[in-house]
Amino acid sequence: MTTVDTSTDEQDDELFEHHAFSVDKGQNPLRIDKYLMNRIENATRNKIQAAAKDGSIYVNDTPVKSNYKVKPLDQIRVLLEHPPYEFLLTPEDIPLDIVYEDDVLLVVNKQPGMVVHPGHGNYSGTLINALVFHFDNLPNNSSDRPGLVHRIDKDTSGLLVIAKTEQAMTHLSKQFFNKTSEREYVAIVWGNMVEDEGTVEGNIGRHPKNRLQNTVFEGDDADKGKPAVTHYKVIERLGYVTLVSCKLETGRTHQIRVHMKHIGHTLFNDERYGGERILKGTTFSKYKQFVDNCFKVLPRQALHAKTLGFVHPVTGEHLSFDSPVPEDMQQCIDKWRNYATHIEE
Repeated sequence: MTTVDTSTDEQDDELFEHHAFSVDKGQNPLRIDKYLMNRIENATRNKIQAAAKDGSIYVNDTPVKSNYKVKPLDQIRVLLEHPPYEFLLTPEDIPLDIVYEDDVLLVVNKQPGMVVHPGHGNYSGTLINALVFHFDNLPNNSSDRPGLVHRIDKDTSGLLVIAKTEQAMTHLSKQFFNKTSEREYVAIVWGNMVEDEGTVEGNIGRHPKNRLQNTVFEGDDADKGKPAVTHYKVIERLGYVTLVSCKLETGRTHQIRVHMKHIGHTLFNDERYGGERILKGTTFSKYKQFVDNCFKVLPRQALHAKTLGFVHPVTGEHLSFDSPVPEDMQQCIDKWRNYATHIEE
């Protein structure tokens, strides 16, 4: 977050940067309200137009109206009179499942449904709200988020390491940046994977037409987004779905969800990426009922951050942690395992 001094003789107000964008070189002329709708999650056109009317949207440091047409290399900033809500952290007495703790770090097992950090309409009940209640003076990361070295999605369960000192934050962040940390996820994906193991490589970035999704860029657009590498291995074939292990070489937003969809194996019940529909199987009504029951048992994407490994920032010891597959996902696996034994060849 940055603040801007806009003092004049008549006022002494401070504006806070909520969003900042650098327009791509190849951008076609587009109204700024439409442009921002594609880039700010949970933004509505009315809100954006109201912000423009209030003089809160700046292009190249000049306020613009909502009908302004963005041009290549424009620098867009949304400045408001209050800090972003995600920086107004309220400590909350939320229980944490701590699997390891010492003086410089802790490892937590995040439950599904818990948002990691405030933002996008989730300003309370997050992991960080819990952390700032239970721990004093956590170091901020580069995004001013206390203790957070890495993150996982709201509806993904599993392991996260939290830094308690500046030294630990720096050391652990470097390990994640240099890809020396170890992370393994387990996922249920639609379809029977042909190969027992493989690697998915492809730059990941925001989907140009669906602002809530990320996508893999190919062909002429292959240089867009950020490099991402996922290694996968089949754990168990369960008929019309497959239980897989995914190891991350990089840590892009929604990486496993995007890469699995890219190779035709969308995560089971991943609503954002279309996995909440029946993508493989039969047309029988009994099958539809079975899948619906699986969705009810596991009302989220089937993804769990199972193992986490890194070098301790003080002792130099290699630490490795493993967390059990949570009950909702295990029930879903059991249902598919039982169903698969009755599928006729």
